[in-house]
Amino acid sequence: MSAPVLHRTRPEPAPAAPEPGPGRPSWLRPRLVVGGVALALLVLRLLTLPVGSGPGDLTTDGRATLVIFAVAVVAWAFTPVDDTYVALGAGTALVLLGVMPTERFFATLGDDVVWLLVAACVIAVAVTASGLAQRASAWLVSGAGSPRQLVHLVTAALVITAFAVPSTSGRAALALPVFLALRGVLRESHPRLVRVLALTFPTVILLSAVGSLIGAGAHLVTSMIVESAVGTGFDFSRWLLLGLPLALVSSHLAAELVLLLFSRREDRRVPLRVRVADLEERPGQLTGALSVAEGRAALLLAVTVVLWCTEDLHGVHPAIIALGAALVATSPRYGVVRLKDALPQVPWSLLLFMAATLALGNALLDSGAARYLADGLFGVLGVRTPGPFVVVVVLVSTAAHLLIQSRSARSAVIVPIVVALAPGVGADVAAVAFASTAAAGFCHTLPASAKPVAMFARIEDVETYSAADLRRLSLWLAPLHVALVLVFAFFVWPHLGLPLT
Repeated sequence: MSAPVLHRTRPEPAPAAPEPGPGRPSWLRPRLVVGGVALALLVLRLLTLPVGSGPGDLTTDGRATLVIFAVAVVAWAFTPVDDTYVALGAGTALVLLGVMPTERFFATLGDDVVWLLVAACVIAVAVTASGLAQRASAWLVSGAGSPRQLVHLVTAALVITAFAVPSTSGRAALALPVFLALRGVLRESHPRLVRVLALTFPTVILLSAVGSLIGAGAHLVTSMIVESAVGTGFDFSRWLLLGLPLALVSSHLAAELVLLLFSRREDRRVPLRVRVADLEERPGQLTGALSVAEGRAALLLAVTVVLWCTEDLHGVHPAIIALGAALVATSPRYGVVRLKDALPQVPWSLLLFMAATLALGNALLDSGAARYLADGLFGVLGVRTPGPFVVVVVLVSTAAHLLIQSRSARSAVIVPIVVALAPGVGADVAAVAFASTAAAGFCHTLPASAKPVAMFARIEDVETYSAADLRRLSLWLAPLHVALVLVFAFFVWPHLGLPLT
């Protein structure tokens, strides 16, 4: 089944605003006004903070870092400026003000996790080009005998894609053709099930990302910040051990919640049969034996994931494994795609964003600004013990998507702060950072809260779901997600080698 054209899957642009009249400049919009006022107040307050040299005092570099940090956060939250542009601007300002050496700023782009993401993206391009992903998805959903089975089989398939396709937006682009094919089969007989699936796809894509280190750019940002703070980040196998159980539980509970909220009892009782042939755009496309390209892609992907998960046995770094697999996938004889065709599909903007936000996170930690900011924020709340501290971190991380739409930007903002404060309250740095990143996976409230939500919200000539549907889902899903993350943080992850203290 060939993928349909995706160039009109983003939300339609809002109608153009009326021409500004005299005395009403075009930039005077409520969101920009709020951001400008907030920025002015923040910068004014930061510039008047006293500077000292004692323990816990704010240094000159720390104050400069806080000013740049405030400008970046306000720009991410209140302006339409590209997130990567803001991050690169913040990193450049850090260098120009002497807060960070030039060499260290540029060194972040050469971090091993950046290479891991580049190579993983090339592998994902090869798997998609082979047709294996479409065949596997069609084979899985064809086993459904009821709407509930279909929803949970789709969920299982989407969880698996977290290990093959880096970034949630890439997985959404891969899953969109599958949804459109299912819609074509079900829209007449099961119209409400189409809306259920439209909500299930982006919901599960976002929640299941926590199962893999490469599932979202925010995970790599978190790992790099934790490594800068304590010397050791998260490798692929450790993240898998901690994140996959949460990904499975949260994804299937969320899928069941969507089914209960947006379908009727009689809808769920109607027998269902989806054949592989119904999902084909041309006869024999998804049936029969695997093609040579599909077989090679399946073998390569299986070997790569196994090697990632057994790093402790062979000692080869996951980035080197991924780079070797990418070279095989694009090799002249064995490969299924050419390297020059795969590289343009690598999310270079995300890579630059990750490098720049890592530089900002390092500056916050090294200058003492993160510690100073954390003491001020959490001191007001009176949080001095690990338990309440983790609860506050999870709540803030879950709600942060209402202010900062980018998942990676949220981690870049929150993780350095919680990493700086965790030792002071007796909490483990890695445990708190992981809980914060897992909680940040909830971003379903608005169509603009995450790219997968936006992609499925507006598909040309296809009715999916409304903003009211998202609000209704979030009203139930947000507390469920918070409760799950806290249960794992307090009762599950400590038994998997990540204690809170």
